[in-house]
Amino acid sequence: MNDMPFVTVILPIRNESGFIARSLGAVLAQDYPRGRMEVVVADGMSTDDTRAIVRQCADAAPGINVTIVDNPEGIVPTGMNAALKAARGEVVVRVDGHTIVEPDYVRECAAALARSGAENVGGRMSAVGRGNFARAVAAATSSRFGVGGARFHYSDQEELVDTVYMGAWPKAVLDGLGGFDPEMVRDQDDELNYRLRERGGRILLSPRIRSRYYNRSSLRSLARQYFQYGYWKVRVMQKHPRQMRPRQFAPPALVAGLLGTALTAAVSPRAGKGFLALAGTYLAGNAAASVLAARRSGWRLLPFLPAVFGALHLSYGLGFLAGLARFWNRWDGVPKEDAWSSPSRSTGLRSPTPR
Repeated sequence: MNDMPFVTVILPIRNESGFIARSLGAVLAQDYPRGRMEVVVADGMSTDDTRAIVRQCADAAPGINVTIVDNPEGIVPTGMNAALKAARGEVVVRVDGHTIVEPDYVRECAAALARSGAENVGGRMSAVGRGNFARAVAAATSSRFGVGGARFHYSDQEELVDTVYMGAWPKAVLDGLGGFDPEMVRDQDDELNYRLRERGGRILLSPRIRSRYYNRSSLRSLARQYFQYGYWKVRVMQKHPRQMRPRQFAPPALVAGLLGTALTAAVSPRAGKGFLALAGTYLAGNAAASVLAARRSGWRLLPFLPAVFGALHLSYGLGFLAGLARFWNRWDGVPKEDAWSSPSRSTGLRSPTPR
């Protein structure tokens, strides 16, 4: 057992009193040797009973050290960075507050890193929900129409990918990269993985690394989440333009086309026809995708799926356009004084792949 790497599991959370007992409980129930694992909870200054519940869970799991570190900024990247400073592990495994990991999750992460030599490993984002709306969100975010070509949403094979859900890394890799970018309120995992790949790092998706993510349960919260994803994707694009994929521009192109033709329809009949054609094409595609998703996941979800798909695409697209407006003067990328702007020789990564 002593030859197994010492692992630090990090949970960046805030106000998770309704769920933390389940997510942290799953971490503390891992089949990994207790003497080779610790847990660091980065708490965003919760105002509910989150901390008390964390302590109760820790008391019920002797043999595993559980540490709480403060995250005054209350966002994931600063929480991860604060936890990394306290981490003692050779391997770092991230677990989110609304995720239940399988009992072998940590063991499979460590094994995948060892056998592959990859710098980041993770599993599929298996979305689940409570109630028909949340189940519809899970069905939509597991389909290509819903999330494009992001393979960690639906792939069942072990393969190298652009990004994975959550992630596990040798700590030396994260230290060499300078940790997570604290500007990235959302999309911080994408941004870090872009930096990793730019330096020659590999990211492995393994179906043996299993977890369940409990997604948003209301249209409003889903729309807000995807608006933020689109909004902060602009900063990712500005910092790493060569890493963007065509699928990531589809939602903002759709929204821009709808807004542009709608605004000019009053003065241009051709624009009005263009709006109807574009809207009709999208609605037809949405309807077809909704039927396919309902056939796979249950017909009771069909009434919810068109609205869910619409929220995913339109909210992301609106957020992206809002980000373009907000960050219009930030095309110089990352400020030169930031730690993650210059490559480090201590990352253990290969030289960047020639382009």
